[in-house]
Amino acid sequence: MGQRLDLHAIFKQIIPNVYFQPPSNVNLVYPCIIYERSRMDIRHGNNNPYKHTKRYQVTVISRNPDDTYADEVARLPLCAHDTFFTADNLNHDVFTLYF
Repeated sequence: MGQRLDLHAIFKQIIPNVYFQPPSNVNLVYPCIIYERSRMDIRHGNNNPYKHTKRYQVTVISRNPDDTYADEVARLPLCAHDTFFTADNLNHDVFTLYF
């Protein structure tokens, strides 16, 4: 599996504004992608770990509900759409992504 900075570069190809676990004092520029580590899935064989994959929660935020950014994220391998919601007149698409 790839490294987090590789994932960051992939996101930057979709939207220029990408934030990894941004602190609350960061002013976000929209549209953007915010992503954070969620958990790690570990496969075991013979009681020993042999493979681990990091899981990320990825949120695409945009003012325009018809933007295609969420569609582009949805096309990434091992990605699943979890939910959509609006807050503060912003559209949020939330995904789970294994990378």
